[in-house]
Amino acid sequence: MANLSGKTALVTGASRGIGRATALALAEAGAQVVVHYSRGAKEAEAVVAEIRKAGGRADAVAADLAAPGGAHLLAKKVREIVGDRLDILVPNAGVAKNATIEETTVEDFDNLFAVNVRAPFFLVQQLLPILQNGSSIILLSSLAAHAAVGNLPAYAATKGAVDAMVKHFAASLGPRGIRVNAIAPGVINTDMSSFARTDAGRDFTLGIQALQRVAGPEDVGPVVAFLASDDARWITGDTVRVDGGSKL
Repeated sequence: MANLSGKTALVTGASRGIGRATALALAEAGAQVVVHYSRGAKEAEAVVAEIRKAGGRADAVAADLAAPGGAHLLAKKVREIVGDRLDILVPNAGVAKNATIEETTVEDFDNLFAVNVRAPFFLVQQLLPILQNGSSIILLSSLAAHAAVGNLPAYAATKGAVDAMVKHFAASLGPRGIRVNAIAPGVINTDMSSFARTDAGRDFTLGIQALQRVAGPEDVGPVVAFLASDDARWITGDTVRVDGGSKL
């Protein structure tokens, strides 16, 4: 297991799904975790309670990352909790829209880019002053950025933008000792990918994967914890596929 004792971490969208699993994995490895949520207050508090019950440290904070100043407000709240040190930043919060090119509206497009691209960019910007030498930023990409799956053209574009940010951030922040990577999950059984819970969705998922089961968030969280740890100290600028061998 990764050793993150003494580290501080922020996970956005951590009230459920991959974010929740990531927060729990980081806490289990010893990190103090700030659990961000937009609307799921009860779920976020439940994550905090679970971490504290296991002897860890956690706090919940709310911010609307779709709002223009959402990332700035969240960064301010995080600094009030962790002070002048943040070691791990996981901008996990994201939204998806299952729509064809013809069906996608300007509002859909702008909302996708606001949450999936703008918010992570400015969250990194606003938290740079407290990111330490040796810190790790782990962004959320997707299988959709690398393969045509479903009706997700606008969503896929946001994840392609994330992959581009990873490389530019890693090059810019490397001299400061800050590593930047992303994970690219495939189909994961979450509320965002609820179609995987249907018979048709399960058949589709298994049809594109080498490993023959539907993954859960718990298959992803530990990978984030690894990338955040010193065990991954020589990995930066990369997008790690966590997809069971999808679309090989």
